[in-house]
Amino acid sequence: MKRRTLNAEVRVEAGVGGRGLFTEIESVLTIRPGDDGIAFRVGGVRIPATIEHLSAEPVVQAFAQMPPRHTVLAKDGARVITTEHVLAALVGLGVTDAELVIEGGEEVPIDDGSAAAFVRAMQSVGLTELGDAEPLVITEVITVEDGSGGMIVAEPCDGPAAVPDYSYLLDYGEAAPLDKQTASWSGDAGVFASQVAPARTFSFAAEVEQMRALGLFTSFTPADLLVLDAKGEPIENELRFADEPARHKLLDLIGDLALVGQPIAGRIAAYRSGHALNHEMARRLASAR
Repeated sequence: MKRRTLNAEVRVEAGVGGRGLFTEIESVLTIRPGDDGIAFRVGGVRIPATIEHLSAEPVVQAFAQMPPRHTVLAKDGARVITTEHVLAALVGLGVTDAELVIEGGEEVPIDDGSAAAFVRAMQSVGLTELGDAEPLVITEVITVEDGSGGMIVAEPCDGPAAVPDYSYLLDYGEAAPLDKQTASWSGDAGVFASQVAPARTFSFAAEVEQMRALGLFTSFTPADLLVLDAKGEPIENELRFADEPARHKLLDLIGDLALVGQPIAGRIAAYRSGHALNHEMARRLASAR
C-alpha cells in the first residue's frame, strides 16, 4: 500500500446548487493535496477524519432518539456534516492524505447522493505517491452487533497480501420491498470508480414524507435523489444498478471505516448495518491498533 495525495486542488460545487442534504445550505468543497492524513477544515478549524472526532450531537433535534443517518465530525466548536461519501471516494481511489475545505456552510455537498462527483474531480488532476503506507492489518476476528440483527465482522485476509476486502449484505426481511442484495469491493480504484461510487443514497417514500414533516429535504425532488416506492421501484428516476441500494450501503461502510485513519488490510463483512454499527466497528478497529 502507498500513501497518495492529489496532484492539485479541485473544487466540487455539486448537485442542486451544491446544497447539503440535511442543512440544505449551499457550500463549496475544495480538496487540496496534503501530507498529514485526511482532515476537513471548516471556518479555520482543522478536523481530522478520525473516529476520535466523531460527533454524537444530532444535526436535527428530531434525530436525537434515532440512529445516526450520516457521519458528522467535530472539533473546537466546528463541525462537518455528511462526510461519508467523500471519505469513501478518498479510500476508493487510494488517497491517504488530503485537506478538505468546506466554505459557505458546514455540510459536504450531497450532489446526487453518490460519491461520483468527488471521484471525477480527483481523477481530473490525478494522484501522486508520497511513500509507503502503514496499513491497519486485522490479525484477529472482531465482531460488532446492534441487537436487532445488524452485524459487522472484521477478520484477517487469507494469504500474505495486505489488501482490503469489503462486502455488504442488504436484507430487510421477507416482506420488504427490496430483495436481498450483496455488494463487494476488494481495493481496486477503477472498480470503485465505476461500480461503487455512482451508487446513490436512497430513501423510501414514507421516510421522505416523515422527513418533510420535520421541515427537511424541501429543496430536493425524487428526480434529484433516489426515492423508492412501497414496491421498491424508483419514483421519477431509474436505478443505475439492479443492486444499487446494496452498493450504496457498501459505499457508506467504506467511508465510515475511513475514520480508522489508516488503510485497512483485512476482510470486512457487514450485514444489515447502518452508520451506528459502522462507527462502532471503526472504534473497535482503532482501539485494536
